Amino acid sequence: MMSTDIHRIDDIIHGRLRLGIMAYLSTASPASFPDLLNRTGATNGNLSTHLTKLETAGYIRQEKGYNGKRPQTLVHLTEDGRTAWITYLDTMRVMLGL
Repeated sequence: MMSTDIHRIDDIIHGRLRLGIMAYLSTASPASFPDLLNRTGATNGNLSTHLTKLETAGYIRQEKGYNGKRPQTLVHLTEDGRTAWITYLDTMRVMLGL
C-alpha cells in the first residue's frame, strides 16, 4: 500500500462547502451566486464567506455587476483554481489507491 502525506491535501478546497463549489465550478464556470446557493444549499452569508476564502486563495474570481437593474454576481474558476482542483483530485486518487 502506498503511503501518502495527508498534509498535501489542500485545506482550502477540502472543506465540504468549498469542495462542492469547486466541483461545480469545474464544469459550470461562471456560475451565478443564486445558482451556487441552489446547488450547495448554503445560506447567503455562509456561501459568501466560503467564496471569499476561495477568492483570497486565488481559486475563484467574483464579478459583480447588474443584470438589468438587478445586482448580479458571477463566480469564475481561475486558472490557479483549476490547477489546484486537478492537484486536489490527483492527491485524493493517490490516497485512495486509484
